[in-house]
Amino acid sequence: MAKFSIEAAKRPEGSKPNALRREGKMPATVYGHNGTESLQIVIDAKQAGFLVRDAVERKSQIDLSIPDLKMNTTAVLQEVQKHPWKPSIYHISFMAAKA
Repeated sequence: MAKFSIEAAKRPEGSKPNALRREGKMPATVYGHNGTESLQIVIDAKQAGFLVRDAVERKSQIDLSIPDLKMNTTAVLQEVQKHPWKPSIYHISFMAAKA
C-alpha cells in the first residue's frame, strides 16, 4: 500500500472554517497525537483533495508534518466529511498511529 505525506500548520485560535476554506485551506483534526488529546490543524485544500482521492479511509498511513510545532508523526486517514452532493470537502480527521 502506498505511503502518503502531507504538511500541515496549527489552526489559528478563533479561525472560522468557512474563512479558512475561502483562503484555500482545509480544517482538519489529529486525534490521539498525545494520548487522548486532539489537535486542530489546517492543510492546503489542493493537497487535501489529492490525499482524499488517493488514500483509503482507515487504512492509508500518512506521514504528517507540522513544522511550526516541530512535529512529525504517522497518522491514518480516519474520516472525510464531504458536501452531500457537491464535490466539496469540509473537514478531514486523522488518527495518530501508536508509537
